[in-house]
Amino acid sequence: MHIAAEIVVLVVTVLVVSAVARRLDWSAPLCLIAVGVGASYVPGVPEYHLDPEVVLLGLLPPLLYSAAIQTSLVDFRRNRGAIGLMSVGLVVFTAVGVGLVAWWVVPGLPLAAGIALGAVVAPPDAVAASVVARRVGMPRKLIRLLEGESLFNDAAALVALRTAMAAMVGSITFWQVGTDFLLAAFGGIAVGLVVGFATAFVRARLDEPVLDTALSFAVPFIAYLPAEAIHGSGVIAVVIAGLIMGHKAPRILSGSTRLASRLNWQTIAFLLENTVFLLIGLQLRRILDEVQESGLSFAMLSWICVAVLAATIITRMLWLIGIGTMKRLERRLMPTRARAKVWPWRYSAVISWAGMRGVVTLAAAFVLPADTPQRAVLVLAAFVVVAGTLAVQGMTLPPLIRRLKLPRPDPAEDALQEASVLHDMTTAALARLEEIHTPDDPPEIVQRLRDRLRQRSDSAWERLGRQSALVETPSDAYRRLRLELLEVERDQFLKARDSGSADDDVLRRVLERLDIEESMLDQREEEPDVEGRELRTPAATAGSCKHLDHEWVDKDPSSPDSCAVCVAEGMTWVHLRMCLKCGNVACCDSSPGRHSAQHFHETRHPVMRSFEPGETWRWCFVDKQLG
Repeated sequence: MHIAAEIVVLVVTVLVVSAVARRLDWSAPLCLIAVGVGASYVPGVPEYHLDPEVVLLGLLPPLLYSAAIQTSLVDFRRNRGAIGLMSVGLVVFTAVGVGLVAWWVVPGLPLAAGIALGAVVAPPDAVAASVVARRVGMPRKLIRLLEGESLFNDAAALVALRTAMAAMVGSITFWQVGTDFLLAAFGGIAVGLVVGFATAFVRARLDEPVLDTALSFAVPFIAYLPAEAIHGSGVIAVVIAGLIMGHKAPRILSGSTRLASRLNWQTIAFLLENTVFLLIGLQLRRILDEVQESGLSFAMLSWICVAVLAATIITRMLWLIGIGTMKRLERRLMPTRARAKVWPWRYSAVISWAGMRGVVTLAAAFVLPADTPQRAVLVLAAFVVVAGTLAVQGMTLPPLIRRLKLPRPDPAEDALQEASVLHDMTTAALARLEEIHTPDDPPEIVQRLRDRLRQRSDSAWERLGRQSALVETPSDAYRRLRLELLEVERDQFLKARDSGSADDDVLRRVLERLDIEESMLDQREEEPDVEGRELRTPAATAGSCKHLDHEWVDKDPSSPDSCAVCVAEGMTWVHLRMCLKCGNVACCDSSPGRHSAQHFHETRHPVMRSFEPGETWRWCFVDKQLG
């Protein structure tokens, strides 16, 4: 009963603190640690011992799996070189650098124990960095690099820690170190591949979302435990299995299964991540009690903690500076065609400062053997690194990003990419519909399918543009009216439920249909603030054809702010487009008249561009390409 009550108190505290932090736009991990520290000194609060086995075996696998299934395998492959340098090279560099500093400042500390501390504080926390990065609008390529780094750096850090602990009890050779790293890497990869593909094979044959979601909860442990049993890296096995499942899920899982799995994993990750930060804060009193037995003065302890914290931060900065210098030297020495693209120094500065530590650091510190020299001091130093990086770097990272003026993700570009993808999907679906429907199919059903496909594509295009003859777009009007009708339908449903006029199972099926339809309604998004910026086609979306590549001569628009045909016919329009061949301004395909497409069919002029303020993206009617 006491355990259940303690768990409930932890969960409620996490929910309250996280909600308050989100409302005040504060760092939730830092707030939870602060609340945990304060609570640890409140009389009557039970002691929560952060068992390293519970963290490394019970919490780390699901947290890593949750992050891995949401990571793009395509982006991971594209950034694998940089991720390898950050997740392996930087971890080793940090372990050695911090180890040397600890060996220097901690009285009587062997070098192997110092390197063990360096391995403990080496891996940054995925959650802390990505939460801050997404909140302040860091460029997505940097977020993907940080998240990719955090998926694998735990494995490198744990192997380095295991090697340092072995060196504390006896001599160890470079050959043994290399063998341990290779066994951990290849053993973890092998187990991850087997578990990932086997899980995909099984889940592709499960039709019940509940069974599928339950199996997904077991996958992290199915990958982690066998890998550790063969002395491979359980962390790598979990990450590989998660990457495989995340990549295959759109093809092998049904829509209802993906929705259920996504929501369940988001909830689990939220609770585990934030509960761990609260538990970290609750450890401080216990750590300080153990440190008192070390015999070191407060000034000496402060000096040790500050030195280790500074070394942890500085080693990351030095590593990024070194990588940047090497890339620039390589760029100068290589032929022009072979030159690699070098990121701006501002990107390296932000990445070097986004090194907040988290749960793995403190859990790994408790793994240190009881007979480790100055063990309590090392655990305190690890705690200070976790809290210090969250406080110093976590609180200063947002103003640093704003000061360096890094480009934020542009919601307008996102909307343009979304509209382009949905347009291609709609075109493919309509072509397939023409192939599969037969004369026996009801014409009204076929037309209804066409209308629904076009409406979904049109609603995406309607999100573009900042000015319109319509105060409300057609999709917005549909959503507003349908939501009001759903409220009426739900009221009628409640009357049927309260009167008992229908069976409860029937009513639940009806309510499920209402919920599904409401979730399918296109959500209206806030208009992005892009004043002073031009909306161009993103490089990832831009196509190429002879019409888009043609150098078009500027033409005067036929109208400054209206569709002449719509005005003549008394119609309204959503957005305006201009023909690059003749300058004709007409309404878009989301408008009732669709006069821009009509102009193409009449004149065969291939390319038009957006005529909305701040937009310069183009569209080829012939090749169906965005450019």
